[in-house]
This record gives sequence, C-alpha cells and structure tokens, in this order.
Amino acid sequence: MALNTASEVISFARRLEEESAGLYETLARRWPATEDTWLTFARENRKNIIQVERAYYGVISDALEGCFAFSLDADSYTFPAGLLEKTGYTDALGQAVAMEEKIIRFYSEAAAQSKSLMADVPRAFAMIARKREGRVATLKSLPDK
Repeated sequence: MALNTASEVISFARRLEEESAGLYETLARRWPATEDTWLTFARENRKNIIQVERAYYGVISDALEGCFAFSLDADSYTFPAGLLEKTGYTDALGQAVAMEEKIIRFYSEAAAQSKSLMADVPRAFAMIARKREGRVATLKSLPDK
C-alpha cells in the first residue's frame, strides 16, 4: 500500500504505534519479570502518537496536503503484531527488535521525505526514531531466559 499524503503517513504512524504497543502489552502479560520494560514502551508509544499528531495538526493546511506527497510503501514497514502461543522469550525479543528496526526505518524515511517542506513533523519523526534506537539497545541488553 502506497503512502502518498501527509495524512496517510500520520495515520500509518498511529497504526504502527498502536500495534507495537499491543505487542508490548502481550509481552508484559507473558513475561512478568520484564513487565516494567514492556509497559514503559507501550506508554511511550501512546505518547509518540500524541507528539506526531500535535506536530502535524500544528502545521497542516490544504496547501500542504494537496501539494506534498510522500513516497513510502506501507508494506515495507509492517510486522507481525502478535505472538504465537509457542513463541519463546528469545524469539519474542528478536521479534521486538525486528519490529523496532522497521519502525525506525519508517520514521527516518518519513522525516527525510518531509524535511524540505515542513519542520515540526520531520523533527517529531526523527526524535521518535532516535528514541526507538535506544529501545533496540535496551532490548538487546535484556537477558535471555
């Protein structure tokens, strides 16, 4: 699915944040020993939605929406939003890292494509990508069980 307009990209960002928050909540239920980490990530996701939408609605205009087009393929950034019942902890960590890397790539590419026309939205995208890079480091530092 092609993402061409700013509103499509913002809606897709919301979907990524909600789906990844859902995965983190599932991980929290399944592995209570690391519940705090997972629930912190889920809360941050909801804050990311607010941050992006505020930046977008602060600068949106008909001219922006009508004249600016992204060239992003949503399928390149999708990930499995759930865990199979038999998924082990190590595989779940790997799935979370892969998910974060796709979301980082989405935010980074969306920031790059919108940088020449807007300031607030690409700044929000880039900030979220950087925060998520920290998550990857956190995920990779969690002990295997």
